[in-house]
Amino acid sequence: MLLINNKTNLEHQYFIVEMFHSIQGEGFWSGENSFFIRLAGCDVYCPWCDQKETWSMKKYPFLTLEKIINNLTNINTQHIIITGGEPLLHDLFPLTKSLKNLGYKTHLETSGSHIFSGEFDWVTFSPKPYKKPHESIYNQVSELKIVINDQNDLMWAESEAQKLPINIPKYLQPQWENPDSQELIFDYILNHPQWRLSLQTHKFLGVR
Repeated sequence: MLLINNKTNLEHQYFIVEMFHSIQGEGFWSGENSFFIRLAGCDVYCPWCDQKETWSMKKYPFLTLEKIINNLTNINTQHIIITGGEPLLHDLFPLTKSLKNLGYKTHLETSGSHIFSGEFDWVTFSPKPYKKPHESIYNQVSELKIVINDQNDLMWAESEAQKLPINIPKYLQPQWENPDSQELIFDYILNHPQWRLSLQTHKFLGVR
């Protein structure tokens, strides 16, 4: 039976694209045993997005917190990643409060394009020039991860990095469908050692 703090409203609902147990493929926690909760809805509209099917909420089930949390039964990890879409389109306080009351570590992947909500142990900030970040994100960031398609994205990366503490891990990640972006990043990091390389290792492995 689900045991949870009585102050949490288990009837609160979210549009859910999918929930699955896998390995984190990107950034600081790459290789970590993780459970993913992918929320529907996004208004950033990156032209190269590999999750365009998540942009609309209309075709996905609207699940209560109780149903979401029941999917965590018997998973062998405490690391829960909330991703999207753009998760900050939703009020994440009810979901993250429920997860933390049950002892899970909460991790957000976001473009930061909407006001920050939720209680998180780690925040992966991946801002996009297509919809500028909300100011509330900048004091919440644990790591910065910028997808690089061309030279303009490198300038965007530097402009966003300047808004964050110098010790925040900073990653450049190739745009998967553009092989030239790999060489662009490789050369850039050799001359800018404050940046690291992030690869979508789950795509190389052929897993989610």
